[in-house]
Amino acid sequence: MNYVKSGYEEGFKDLISVLNKFIELGVPGNDCAVYHKGELVLRHMAGYSSLENKTPINGKEMYNVYSCSKPLTCTAALQLWERGAFDLDEPLYRYMPEFKEMTVQTDGGIEKAENHITIRQLFTMSAGFDYDVQRESIKRVYMQTDGKCPTRKTIEALANEPLIFEPGTSWQYSLCHDVLAAFVEVVSGKKFGDYVRDNIFNPLGMTRSTFSCSEERFAELADQYILDDNTKEHFNCGKHIRNYKLGSEYESGGAGCVTCLDDYVKFLEALRIGDIILKSETIDMMSTNQIDGDVLRAYQDQPIRVKYGYGLGVRAPYTDDALQDFGWGGAAGSYLAVDRKNDFTLFYAQHLFGSPVPDIEQKWSLGSYARKGIMK
Repeated sequence: MNYVKSGYEEGFKDLISVLNKFIELGVPGNDCAVYHKGELVLRHMAGYSSLENKTPINGKEMYNVYSCSKPLTCTAALQLWERGAFDLDEPLYRYMPEFKEMTVQTDGGIEKAENHITIRQLFTMSAGFDYDVQRESIKRVYMQTDGKCPTRKTIEALANEPLIFEPGTSWQYSLCHDVLAAFVEVVSGKKFGDYVRDNIFNPLGMTRSTFSCSEERFAELADQYILDDNTKEHFNCGKHIRNYKLGSEYESGGAGCVTCLDDYVKFLEALRIGDIILKSETIDMMSTNQIDGDVLRAYQDQPIRVKYGYGLGVRAPYTDDALQDFGWGGAAGSYLAVDRKNDFTLFYAQHLFGSPVPDIEQKWSLGSYARKGIMK
């Protein structure tokens, strides 16, 4: 059921209009919640969880949130950092020896890397990895493990592939946070999904969230679609994680979380409030720009990113005082915003690849619309 808290109706008109516009443009269904000072002030649902069955969105759907998994992974790693398990600027190879002698693909061919990858660079996407999940080393692990691809073993194999730039010299959206998930396994001594369950999901009461979805939970996912750019037709591509579930035992720190809106908001609220799953000062560090020079320029090569910096795994406030939210978005359209200065959180869920929204800034501006709504 849709809801706007009394007194907020006028402020949220623009946000509701944008959410409805997404449906008009071809999003099958969406669900959005805004919390202000810990109180639900907006919940807006529209469209269908199944186009074929004309099943209306009811707010209980589960979603593959893809890259909205990344803040969870970074939070897990930062918990271990708070406990003194590692230093951010230590070389990765001290914990994962296979990354000690790396190579780099250059214009002149493959050469030995001059710099070691640091743990901080995994957080900031500046380690030199790319997002090619069809690398030969990954394919070999798939064959050798009969399609299981355990997280640690798969990432160990990735170390055989050349980096695309010298560590610390540029920014590239990549498998960095998948490597970080394997790092969590090494440092914690637990499978990544078990660590997140025990240290984030269970403490917050996120009972429907997982990095390893059971068949029972799988049935609760909204149908997932691809939108054809030319015909504007929807293709039902099934409910499984596309592309990033490399094997049956692979838990992708960058794209593997399955959750529902009510669960994910609990995580966002914990980040807004602080001192629940992470210390408040750690969240401040996480949400502060961590990159500069060539790395920042590479990150800001898309116009919308000019308005933000990049922290420890999240977009971060940068130059615009009106944009104080941090967060990220996922491949099928999920989007999160946490604004500790203005005391609000927003989570938006959809299940569509090939977004029909002509201007990505409309999605990145959901936090701005939420801010306007609470300012009334």
